[in-house]
Amino acid sequence: MAGKFEVYQDRSGKYRFRLKASNGQVVATGEAYETKAAALKGCQSVVKAATGAPVVEAGA
Repeated sequence: MAGKFEVYQDRSGKYRFRLKASNGQVVATGEAYETKAAALKGCQSVVKAATGAPVVEAGA
């Protein structure tokens, strides 16, 4: 099974997303969004930006 994005509402009422690996471990989290729709769009942006993105060392 592939990883998955989860969209949830935090304690302050904002919406966030987290990316979970197939083993359930959280591997990335998103910023706070005002609406669920904006959080879902954030997930889509990450998927689009990550496709084919290289892995580089910071400062390189």
